[in-house]
Amino acid sequence: MKRVNRSEFPVTQERRERDERRRRVWWSVCYGSFNPRRRTAQRRRDDSGHQFLDWHSSHLLAVAIGILLLCVLDAFLTLVLLQMGAAEVNPIMALLVDRNVAAFAAVKMTLTSMSIVFMVFLARYRFMRLLPIAWMLYGVLIVYASLIGYEVYMLRAPLEASIL
Repeated sequence: MKRVNRSEFPVTQERRERDERRRRVWWSVCYGSFNPRRRTAQRRRDDSGHQFLDWHSSHLLAVAIGILLLCVLDAFLTLVLLQMGAAEVNPIMALLVDRNVAAFAAVKMTLTSMSIVFMVFLARYRFMRLLPIAWMLYGVLIVYASLIGYEVYMLRAPLEASIL
């Protein structure tokens, strides 16, 4: 067995930077937003149970913006209908509307936006291994559009009743 003389090998300097890149959170978030790296899931699905992507399909952005705009319109139409004598069906939102309209709007927008962001992150997964989450986003969009249609119908109904 041959002994290795350590003096034969050159001593290398430490190449790692003192500022570790993983400590610069906000820089990484901003940089990663404009330069995404993970656009598709890993090839080996067995390596990880959850695979989150940096880059999502553009149709998910359109659906998410559509849902948020319909949410804003729903809050506005709800307040208009409440002034006309309608009642809020959701008991939690009814408490908020009665106490503070700004809190009602803030809670409604916050809950909806956080739910949408969460669903976009999980868009490639299946709910109960059956229904893709991306389809659920489309379902939420359709339900909100139907709700807006119903609220517009409720707004027009008193006008039509007074004409007859």
